[in-house]
Amino acid sequence: LLLHRNVMPKTLDGQITMEKTPSYFVTNEAPRRIHSMAKDTKLIVVVRNPVTRAISDYTQTLSKKPEIPTFEVLAFKNRTLGLIDASWSAIRIGIYALHLENWLQYFPLSQILFVSGERLITDPAGEMAKVQDFLGLKRIVTEKHFYFNKTKGFPCLKKPEDSSAPRCLGKSKGRTHPKIDPDVIHRLRKFYKPFNVMFYQMTGQDFQWE
Repeated sequence: LLLHRNVMPKTLDGQITMEKTPSYFVTNEAPRRIHSMAKDTKLIVVVRNPVTRAISDYTQTLSKKPEIPTFEVLAFKNRTLGLIDASWSAIRIGIYALHLENWLQYFPLSQILFVSGERLITDPAGEMAKVQDFLGLKRIVTEKHFYFNKTKGFPCLKKPEDSSAPRCLGKSKGRTHPKIDPDVIHRLRKFYKPFNVMFYQMTGQDFQWE
């Protein structure tokens, strides 16, 4: 872990070092390891509707492995009984309450900021204001730094005047999702609902995924 810190950029007292790895949140050993290295670390977790997240996850995998079974086949243990396969990572990652429980054994809620993936699209400046406040930074990133890219369906970041093209998400983001049977969507919503409610209670935030 010290080695991990050593390969990160050097920072002065007034600076913040940041690192992003999506798999941290769902890796069992991560909270303990991060706590033993830097227990005062501030943690930022971007979460989105777990149903959309699962379909997005599947879409990414499908782009790399076109031969995989359909979403419907992978999502169910038993389609007739409507039993969801919670061991499939695309489904399991969206059980946020389960993962958060692990983190709360090591970090207080005050050190964790949950960013809404949906609001990051509809109001990027508002969500970024919360991030900057949480990190104790001046609100430098504001509305004027964003514009909506219709092709991507996401907001993009404008570069400073003297710089090149705007910063937008890469080719792997904003892929068109495959059409999923509405009955499967309905079953997934039902599956996630109690976990979502638990997550809202744990975080004190209603993400309105229902």
